[in-house]
Amino acid sequence: MAIENLIHSYFDAFNRHDLEGQLATLSDDVVHDLNEGGREIGREAFRKFKTHMDACYREQIVDLVIMTNGNRGAAEFIVRGEYIQTDNGLPPANGQKYEIPAAVFFEAADNKLTRVTSYYNLRQWIAAVS
Repeated sequence: MAIENLIHSYFDAFNRHDLEGQLATLSDDVVHDLNEGGREIGREAFRKFKTHMDACYREQIVDLVIMTNGNRGAAEFIVRGEYIQTDNGLPPANGQKYEIPAAVFFEAADNKLTRVTSYYNLRQWIAAVS
């Protein structure tokens, strides 16, 4: 499967809130670089991360643009969300709605995504929910 199709599948599953579908696009040893955070390795670490995110945020990806070159790809989009449960160290949640631009960089091998690196402006998100 071409990386562009993998990226589309990843975001289609994200928008359906289909964790298993999203995990199916990832390699067992996927490298996940978190925005302003650390690096996690493995599909199970991604599962734990995404389960936490889904508990705190209800999000959809809109205005998705995907660019690819060989086994690498990038996606630029808007995150349209609702902050539904207070996350550690962040402002209290009370259903605040937000829209912020974001980007993710990917690498793929053997028809699976092997790297997912996310970027967004955390200060802009905090301002939107404060």
